[in-house]
Amino acid sequence: MIGAILGDMIGAPYEFDRGDKTKDFPLFGPESGFTDDTAMTVAVADALTHSLGKSDEKIRAALVSSMRKWGGRYPYAGYGGMFYQWLRAKDPKPYGSFGNGSAMRVSSAGWLYDTLEETRHIARLTAEVTHNHPEGIKGAEAAASAIFLARTGKTKKEIRDYIVGEFGYDLSRTCDEIRPGYFHVETCQKTVPEAITAFLEGEDFEDVIRTAVSLGGDCDTLTCIAGGIAEAFYGVPEEIAAEGMRRLPRDMREVLERFETFRREPRKL
Repeated sequence: MIGAILGDMIGAPYEFDRGDKTKDFPLFGPESGFTDDTAMTVAVADALTHSLGKSDEKIRAALVSSMRKWGGRYPYAGYGGMFYQWLRAKDPKPYGSFGNGSAMRVSSAGWLYDTLEETRHIARLTAEVTHNHPEGIKGAEAAASAIFLARTGKTKKEIRDYIVGEFGYDLSRTCDEIRPGYFHVETCQKTVPEAITAFLEGEDFEDVIRTAVSLGGDCDTLTCIAGGIAEAFYGVPEEIAAEGMRRLPRDMREVLERFETFRREPRKL
């Protein structure tokens, strides 16, 4: 999960096409801080680690409660307009979104479950509480599936083939082909395939992060998704992880520490 958070932090200064579409940039700078991507990644992890083994209804309730709790703690993290309204609603309901928020917050689901089928099921639940459009659900399932496959030893070819076969995303383009015409867009359809492509082309964790940022667009979210997969495939260099943790508030670090315990022993409640 720290890989996703690092992607958010490192990509954040270049969101809204503020970068130069290059891989040559400082990995961390004064503006490399967390955004809504991290806040909701933490919220989902917090909910899932407290609801392992429970019914779908209780998992959904835990997700709604946790997202609203963390959204209340960090109300200025940069949420989209519809999601911000959902956070403040008296009776929050899903609103048919296919925004990339469902995919950027799902990384913990890729780590906590024993089978790909269960991983996809839980990823669907994490999306459905807000992003219940088929594309929003697909984006979350695809991102979580890629993490599960990466952490269970699948090759990049196997990951690519599964994502294409199951979700129909076009992963045939190279990053060099994507980069020139890519722009800021906040849909799953235009973010998840690009994030997976950045992972597939990257040579190690840091290179995946740099490749994702170089595409531009909504690159904190794109890099959050790519970083979550890259962590599962490559691991995260200790010094990069430490710098990311240093930039998080204590309450978020506590969730990450608890998550690591659950990740190692996912069925021990």
